[in-house]
Amino acid sequence: MGASWSCRSGDDELTREKLDAYQNCTYFTHGEIKRVFDKFKQIAPVEERHLKGKIMHQRVVNEMSELKYNPFNERICKVFSSEGNDYLTFDDFLDMMSVFSEAAPRDLKATYAFRIYDFNNDNMLDFDDLHKTLECLTGDKLEPAERTRVIQKVLKEADLDSDDKISFVEFEHVISRAPDFANTFHIRLI
Repeated sequence: MGASWSCRSGDDELTREKLDAYQNCTYFTHGEIKRVFDKFKQIAPVEERHLKGKIMHQRVVNEMSELKYNPFNERICKVFSSEGNDYLTFDDFLDMMSVFSEAAPRDLKATYAFRIYDFNNDNMLDFDDLHKTLECLTGDKLEPAERTRVIQKVLKEADLDSDDKISFVEFEHVISRAPDFANTFHIRLI
């Protein structure tokens, strides 16, 4: 995940000091952090049920109903993987759950939504990114010509500087006109 606010733990115990550190860099209380850790342990293989443990993306997707049916499930895991591989550490998992919490601010959610849609990681949403996004959302239900028309319409609406790409600022502008964005970009902590 982004090192800008990520917390990294050292030992395997969820001590008061670690809870304080995690609370300082997430949008969770001590109790919520413990619940996230319990969720992590529930998903993780037995040998990985500790703070330094790692879970394969596919296992996270398969075990979390909130992600299982999300068309961006693999991409979400990839964006939050600090090591850039097919695993989430507990810190990655906590970061993901914090960003998707109801308490996370809208601008942080927008940042991660943009990263999820930016498949080629070039900090712009271009035709290919929009194509992959639309493919995730619709599968094979649209004909290629229909998909192209939708992408062109999105670019016409959101691409304010007419460079055939959507920058983060342009994306934020679109998100600002979607009042329910923050409510839909969350995973409820059970």
